[in-house]
Amino acid sequence: FSSGPMWAYILAHENAVPLWRSLMGPTKVFRARNDAPDSIRGAYGLTDTRNTTHGSDSPASASREIAFFFPEFNEQLWYQHEEPRLRCGQVHYNAEERVHCLSRDEETQLT
Repeated sequence: FSSGPMWAYILAHENAVPLWRSLMGPTKVFRARNDAPDSIRGAYGLTDTRNTTHGSDSPASASREIAFFFPEFNEQLWYQHEEPRLRCGQVHYNAEERVHCLSRDEETQLT
């Protein structure tokens, strides 16, 4: 449920789930404000149901949620083809388009 605009992202990192959960802070806003005031929920959360952000609690949950929000995304193919390029630095983030792209050198090598 969303009370306003919502953006869904797939975060790619070896430890994406725990790192994102750390940035979000505790689910309970009261706890976030006291224990992690600089977290997203600590700074912007209003209530436990209006806590500003969501993140999967495990890789299995992430896979289910990715399939729901991005039905065209093939996670298995991503791990086979794109993830190795990301690890080698052949991919960069295009902030304007909000997507990862092949680096210019890699594009040249592919053509």
